[in-house]
Amino acid sequence: MTRVALIGGDGVGPEVVAVARRALEVAGEQAGVEYAFESFPLGAEHYLETGQTLPDDAFRRLKSEFDAILLGAVGDPRVEDDSHALDILLGLRFRLDLYINFRPARLLHPDLCPLRPRPDGAERAIDLVVFRENTEGPYVGMGGSFKRDTRDEVSINEDVNTYRGVKRIVQAAFDFAVERGHKRVTMCDKANAMPHAHGLWRRVFAEVAADYPFIETEAEYVDALMMKLVQYPERYRVIVTSNLLGDIVSDLTAALVGGLGVAASANLHAGRVGMFEPVHGSAPDLADTGTANPMAAVLAAALLAEYTGDLAVARALESAVVDALAEGVRTPDLGGVGSTASVGDWICDRLQAG
Repeated sequence: MTRVALIGGDGVGPEVVAVARRALEVAGEQAGVEYAFESFPLGAEHYLETGQTLPDDAFRRLKSEFDAILLGAVGDPRVEDDSHALDILLGLRFRLDLYINFRPARLLHPDLCPLRPRPDGAERAIDLVVFRENTEGPYVGMGGSFKRDTRDEVSINEDVNTYRGVKRIVQAAFDFAVERGHKRVTMCDKANAMPHAHGLWRRVFAEVAADYPFIETEAEYVDALMMKLVQYPERYRVIVTSNLLGDIVSDLTAALVGGLGVAASANLHAGRVGMFEPVHGSAPDLADTGTANPMAAVLAAALLAEYTGDLAVARALESAVVDALAEGVRTPDLGGVGSTASVGDWICDRLQAG
């Protein structure tokens, strides 16, 4: 039995998580895999009622009693500083030491790519993954403000990079490349402008690469890489980068394959509970309109199933999304007229049909 904790969170989060849960159940039944779900009421509503963001007891249970966490989204305009969202999302990433943010970008239907056709007339075949370091960088919150709210204000956020943190994410990227048979790993940095922090990335990347002489390597400045991804994205397979740059690069790669409505991510540390989420955010303006795209949440559930070893479930979930796109079953963000519920129903019916 695979134990899954559900955190619907805020905005459209509960709506898309409900679809992903149902899809996991149906795909599991077809594959002979049993899922046990438990919902945690973490989010803005809970915070506004209780003042609690991520209570210690909830964290303890999430850490020790589940195989995976499926998170919808956090963020609510009623909490102006988003403190609850930071405590929940970054709190889980940091406290569980989920140092890998795994962001695949695969083009599931040709018309989802916003780029013009290839010069040779061939269809786009974008299929890459970004390994984003998930527990360091500016996101640790080191820094502060001096003379705040005056004309002399000085504000500093520090970019924290450690040898240990950099090496383990780079190692993970190379190991993935070997596992999947990829021949090249690309490292993204801004070492020309940040020679200390990103110079560490260059040195560690070269150190790790020496253990994989059969894999081609390259280091790209982030501005150059962003340009090249738009020009010829098919060239790239595995990109490894820092927390901040990974946040930016992975949103670009998501846009190349259809946008955040089909973008899923995994927060991982081998041997520990993993956290899986669509990356579209809580989109409070879409909450309760029935127009949120559930595909990213279903694809996040596919990553969850793959992580827990239920490969048949993972393949079925991804195939059902691909079939829905091919049949024109889409929400408005992808040019369709479907609702969150109707698209979810179609996916689940396809899973049921096998």
